[in-house]
Amino acid sequence: MKARPYILTIAGFDPSNGAGFTADIKTIEALKGYGLTVCTANTIQNDIDFKICDWVDVKMMTKQIEILFDRFAIDFVKIGIIENWKVLHEIIDFLIEKNKEIKIVLDPILRSSSDFDFHNPSIQKVSNTSVLFDQILDKIYLITPNYLEIERLYVDKTIDETVKHISSKTNLFLKGGHREEVGKDELFTKGGKYFALKPKGQNLSEKHGSGCILSSSIITYLALGFPLLKACLKGKRYTEKVLGSNKSLLGYHNV
Repeated sequence: MKARPYILTIAGFDPSNGAGFTADIKTIEALKGYGLTVCTANTIQNDIDFKICDWVDVKMMTKQIEILFDRFAIDFVKIGIIENWKVLHEIIDFLIEKNKEIKIVLDPILRSSSDFDFHNPSIQKVSNTSVLFDQILDKIYLITPNYLEIERLYVDKTIDETVKHISSKTNLFLKGGHREEVGKDELFTKGGKYFALKPKGQNLSEKHGSGCILSSSIITYLALGFPLLKACLKGKRYTEKVLGSNKSLLGYHNV
């Protein structure tokens, strides 16, 4: 039997298991990877309500990362909610220190589906914060914001300006939620290519944690050896499969 690739997810804990690292692990397992986990935050939430986010100390996270790298060959990492860009930058630098060739997919979760703000909205107005985020983009392989998130990443830029800026530094998968043509995703590569990824699934319904499922499926397909565009297409199709698994806000895997 072929060995499964190890994929590290650095994300928060959601007790409903629809989002966060438990959703990532379910996705990775379903797609024939082996998921490893570092928790960034403990939360009090369910699929419709978010109460509290208790951030994990960065030193605890780096110690967990270190012991995993001591034991496993990790070439692919997905990062979800994180306290701020400073902590994210520290985590990314630590990952690169452990593996200079590591591929990182960042799902920049700034607000929950129930409108809980993970980052102070004013944080993006600080000039040195934008500089720090620029440095983060230079070090990751792919970023997967939705329209509401990309609007907040650079508040002094239009969406088109932000897309151009980000894709000059890394690959950008712009998710199709929260826009007129729902379900149409767009891939802007660092090499200057553009691809429109249109929906294909039937009877799809909104799911808590769909962004987590998408980003973790993309990183898993990358770990399985698929090139970027194919990994994004297959990740989109897997996410649609979960979206169509039932009518509730909590999707089923392995259906």
